[in-house]
Amino acid sequence: MESNNKAILEKANAAVTEGDYEGFLSFCTDDLKWTFVGDQILGGKVAVRQYMALAYQEPPKFMVENLIAEGKFVTAIGKISMMDKDGKMIHYSYCDVWRFRNGKMAELKAFVIENYHD
Repeated sequence: MESNNKAILEKANAAVTEGDYEGFLSFCTDDLKWTFVGDQILGGKVAVRQYMALAYQEPPKFMVENLIAEGKFVTAIGKISMMDKDGKMIHYSYCDVWRFRNGKMAELKAFVIENYHD
């Protein structure tokens, strides 16, 4: 089952880019925990759903550079672009470390850094 974790994350991320946030959440455990390192911690699907409704008013655009699976963890490294509250596209570099439990995404530790351009 753990060998499928990478494919599960790819399907879940595809749902996000299509704006199918409920589809994304279907790949997650009910007690899902998201930690944005240095920012905030979200506990449970309700909190993640509320975050997505605010942060992803436009579906984000992902560019995964590396996807590394080992045991119950999948690490995704890449770039993500999202609209801010003023409608401006902001570009970030990210590293997401997902922990899986019983074929579902149970925990995210996200390191997200805004890319500054002159």
